[in-house]
Amino acid sequence: MIENKIPFNKPYLHGRELVYIAQSVASGKISGDGMFTNRCHEFFESKYNFKKTLLTTSCTDALEMAAILLSISEGDEVILPSFTFVSTANAFTLRGAKLVFADSCDNSPNIDPLQIEALITPRTKAIVVVHYAGVACNMGHIMAIAESAGIPVIEDAAQAIDSYYKDKPLGSIGCLGAFSFHETKNIISGEGGLLTINDLSLIKRAEIIREKGTNRSSFFRGEVDKYGWVDIGSSFLPSDIIAAYLFAQLENIDAIQARRKAIWKTYYDSLIYVAEKSGRFMLPTIPDFATNNAHMFYLICDSIETRTGLIDYMKTLGIHSVFHYLSLHKSDFYADRHDGRELRNSDHYSDCILRIPMFFELSDREVTRVIYSILDFFNLH
Repeated sequence: MIENKIPFNKPYLHGRELVYIAQSVASGKISGDGMFTNRCHEFFESKYNFKKTLLTTSCTDALEMAAILLSISEGDEVILPSFTFVSTANAFTLRGAKLVFADSCDNSPNIDPLQIEALITPRTKAIVVVHYAGVACNMGHIMAIAESAGIPVIEDAAQAIDSYYKDKPLGSIGCLGAFSFHETKNIISGEGGLLTINDLSLIKRAEIIREKGTNRSSFFRGEVDKYGWVDIGSSFLPSDIIAAYLFAQLENIDAIQARRKAIWKTYYDSLIYVAEKSGRFMLPTIPDFATNNAHMFYLICDSIETRTGLIDYMKTLGIHSVFHYLSLHKSDFYADRHDGRELRNSDHYSDCILRIPMFFELSDREVTRVIYSILDFFNLH
């Protein structure tokens, strides 16, 4: 008989989420930019020194706002990794851009800076980096390339809350950053996102785009005596009920992060020796320039057959493990538009990465079960 099943992820209530939701409802204003939205903005700008933050309904929306802010249009080229979620690409495809996919690094699913440099053309309008598993890309190298070419950088930091490149919070280095608070992330609100704006010249237009293309934010601050339609935009701001849930999570971010990091370390310490001894799988690497926010723990198996077998074996034990992205350059939607370059590392990670359970309420006993299931499969006791 299978013990209690261990899910891959479990959303949680950590503190005062329901209390704050009730307060938001009682305030009489549950639409966007209410009191909890403002508290979240203040938290992010104070803790991480982002120049300006705007909550959105998703990280997808934050990326779409970024594409509009940089005036991406038909004929422009955008360099981005192939090994990423479709939202990273969709934001720019919607503006008519040509996607130029870069490969991942040999030792990391993050984008390879050398690939970026080789792909820049006079039509390149933006470079998008994705901090996979919350671990920083080599931002020093990437920013040097981008600044030399005069090209803005967008950080897809969907998984990277509370993570750093050297002493700089991820999402604060490029001109724009995008975070996710989906229920699978470290800090959650069910659905939800955040746009960080580090280029002061983009702040005013960002507020307009987020408010359906109107200068409504300026009106409520008393800067104009009426508001109207002044630019393109959409309704990107979330309900204050979502922000209320999020703020309760933010109040507990240190405790949440401490537990996740403890789980991550237990996985790593228990598996690193056998990974190196067997050669059947590898573990994540954290570069010297990066911190680890323990967003996920993954194995890189030696083949797709090994990964499939391990997923199936863990399933028989009631443990839910999952693979991750499929290379976007090979997707049904974009394969015939790709320029034909082989992206070997992206395809390798698509075939071989396996993510194991990682969430705040995962008990020590459950962590041990997951570890032993991996050791049993590889016969590595």
